[in-house]
Amino acid sequence: MRRTILICVWLLAAAAAGRAMAVPPAQQPGRVVDRIVARMEDDIILQSQVRELGAFQQLIEGREESDDQLLSELIEQWVVQTEAASSRFPEPAQSEVDRELARLTSNFASPAAYSAKLNELGLSASQVRQLLVRQIYVERYLDYKFRPSVLIESADIDAYYQKELLPELAKKNQPAPARSEVEEQIRELLIQRGISNLTAKWLDETKSRLKIEMTPSGAKS
Repeated sequence: MRRTILICVWLLAAAAAGRAMAVPPAQQPGRVVDRIVARMEDDIILQSQVRELGAFQQLIEGREESDDQLLSELIEQWVVQTEAASSRFPEPAQSEVDRELARLTSNFASPAAYSAKLNELGLSASQVRQLLVRQIYVERYLDYKFRPSVLIESADIDAYYQKELLPELAKKNQPAPARSEVEEQIRELLIQRGISNLTAKWLDETKSRLKIEMTPSGAKS
């Protein structure tokens, strides 16, 4: 699951449906405003949510995944959010969201450049903040759920240092730091790798027990 992944915080369906209803179909006769692309249990995902996530990826990474990949990620976010909300996992603090937003906007030359990019992508400032909240919430819950199960031994750090880090630095003709200088960074990287592996396994098992239906043009989870 990407970095880039709150059913009770905000229902995905309700939020997107609210946006779709903002422009009554009667004002644009013959035009399809939105459509359902997936159903999970008693909830739905709309095409507008797929487009929104794609625009958000463009904003933070400069590229976006295919619609199938975006839909799969939204379904996985829904799974995580549903469990997190049912366990009463706390929402991110506003200060944490503010820090992430400041980090994001600092990638642009000026506030005007950031606003222009939002306009280009069709995103509002409130949408970006909401998407950041979702991202932080999902990542924090997965870290809380799986970090205690990831055990990193000294031998694991040695193996990464010798077999991955040193060859990569040599390929780039960069000097190699002492193992002790990068030990904690390697440990955290391996922990994150372990969390990702456990998350993927858990999501596959969980989705197999859920009723998930795609529209004919939707992706399979």
